[in-house]
Amino acid sequence: MGTFCSDPLIDEYSKKLKVCGHPVRLKLLCAISKQDDTCVTNLWNCLGESQPVISQHLAVLKESGIVDCTVQKNKRIYSIADDFIRDLVAKIVDEKRSP
Repeated sequence: MGTFCSDPLIDEYSKKLKVCGHPVRLKLLCAISKQDDTCVTNLWNCLGESQPVISQHLAVLKESGIVDCTVQKNKRIYSIADDFIRDLVAKIVDEKRSP
């Protein structure tokens, strides 16, 4: 039986999904996708986690290329940089709205 996807492609998506599979990281991605001001303070207030916990998870997401941040005055504003993950999170957020 043949392979349906190339091994390099499977490896790439597997790594992305593993990084995003942590519940706190997935909640972060959902929050980032729905908020305008996605600085660390707003994210930890929104999720009810401590600032160090949120910062550690954001660092993992950033290191993996899943999220990116821009500096606006004294804040770092986070956004989802990876199209595959952005689409996946959008489906999760939309599913949450469905009855």
